[in-house]
Amino acid sequence: MASLSMAPVNIFKHGADEEKAETARLSSFIGAIAIGDLVKSTLGPKGMDKILLGGGKGGTVTVTNDGATILKAIGVDNPAAKVLVDMSKVQDDEVGDGTTSVTVLAAELLREAELLIAKKIHPQTIISGWRKATQAAREALREAAVDHSNDKGRFQEDLLNIARTTLSSKLLTHHKDHFAQLAVDAVDRLKGSGNLEAIHIIKKLGGSLTDSYLDEGFLLDKKIGVNQPKRLENVKILIANTGMDTDKIKIFGSRVRVDSTAKVAEIEMAEKEKMKEKVDRILQHGINCFINRQLIYNYPEQLFAQAGVMAIEHADFAGVERLALVTGGEITSTFDHPEMVKLGHCKLIEEVMIGEDTLIHFSGVEMGEACTVVLRGATQQILDEAERSLHDALCVLAQTVKEPRTVFGGGCSEMLMAKVVTDLANRTAGKEAVAMESFAKALRMLPTIIADNAGYDSADLIAQLRAAHQENKTTFGLNMNEGTVGDMSELGITESFQVKRQVLLSAAEAAEMILRVDNIIKAAPRKRVPDHHPC
Repeated sequence: MASLSMAPVNIFKHGADEEKAETARLSSFIGAIAIGDLVKSTLGPKGMDKILLGGGKGGTVTVTNDGATILKAIGVDNPAAKVLVDMSKVQDDEVGDGTTSVTVLAAELLREAELLIAKKIHPQTIISGWRKATQAAREALREAAVDHSNDKGRFQEDLLNIARTTLSSKLLTHHKDHFAQLAVDAVDRLKGSGNLEAIHIIKKLGGSLTDSYLDEGFLLDKKIGVNQPKRLENVKILIANTGMDTDKIKIFGSRVRVDSTAKVAEIEMAEKEKMKEKVDRILQHGINCFINRQLIYNYPEQLFAQAGVMAIEHADFAGVERLALVTGGEITSTFDHPEMVKLGHCKLIEEVMIGEDTLIHFSGVEMGEACTVVLRGATQQILDEAERSLHDALCVLAQTVKEPRTVFGGGCSEMLMAKVVTDLANRTAGKEAVAMESFAKALRMLPTIIADNAGYDSADLIAQLRAAHQENKTTFGLNMNEGTVGDMSELGITESFQVKRQVLLSAAEAAEMILRVDNIIKAAPRKRVPDHHPC
């Protein structure tokens, strides 16, 4: 009986897999550290780019150094790696930037934890030390943050510096002054609402990145119907999502037997009458511009032209939604009660040329903060990456307008937090102090990686930076243009407090969650049952 009880009992279904204790922990660490190593070379102003090749027929090519974009595109199988990928997505959705930093910091924390566990320090002891370290680092960051929201001039300068710092690690780094000004102007128009839906980004091939500009109005990449007015003033706009194609006979899977072509003509005439009634109902709204999400066929287009109404067809759903938002109208599908329909308004609609393309320009829209950023560039990949970079800058600026506190970049904030955590570790007795020291080391790895990516001697630079912070030069960080240590307040390298705080908290929480794991159980794969009754 004794030998029977010693035999291992399998409680899982056939095909299910289980990793226990050290194996599970090691598997989690390896997966998370591999993800960190993948994106680490993209960190900082001198970070490198990645080419992502799609697996479809066309094999789409994406060139990017945006952490969230890289991690979204790769399929990962390791559960700990998936946690880091999800965390970078949350960082992107929450504050728009810091997606690489948060992944790298979490991976470095786990790298340190691996060494501590090898020294037989219990995961719960490490977590306890990390929590105290996180709290101390958060306090230090809060105390170092400055708020210039009461001084309009200095706050504008802060916004420009934040935009420049955000863009300096992106493709737009060589034109960061131009795009920083463009992003700040766009966010200023929002008047503190932070509604980025009002900022429309249009990408047009041709020209160079410096030809990109901000247009104070709304641009729609569509064409105006044939023989219709190309310029309208004081416009009343009806925005609709309705079928305008019933001038073609639609009889699918059924037969109509007629004894003469005159009968076919009668059916066509009935269809035309039906469409004419619909157009008349639309015109009763007293409009001079009709924008439809679906197609507008020749006959209704002709009727609109006769009535002197501008008709725009096939405006994609995102375009229609944004147009309804900025013109103050509503998307309509039925036209029986004109008094209940909310029309959109704008002062002027006209056609404009961008490169070789004709677009429709709406100016003087109801929502004054609406604007359009027109991006120009040599290739589609450059335009896509420019859009991602600008989107990050706009998100960070919109967050900063709501939470105006700022901190210094260039590794300054990380070194500041690391110093505070090290001081706390020196005052703490017991094994928790070792965990705190590991937390400080992980924080110092961020400026180390930034220096390594630029090809500088990171050991020398970080030693200098650490010494400067020990002398209470708390605004010192890395000057990546010169490869030296410099004063961030003079160089204007500023970052949003919100982004830095989110990076710290998210990375600490994710690393703690992965560190707690001591078992990985994989469900048995579903059995493929042959289908004996195909339809």
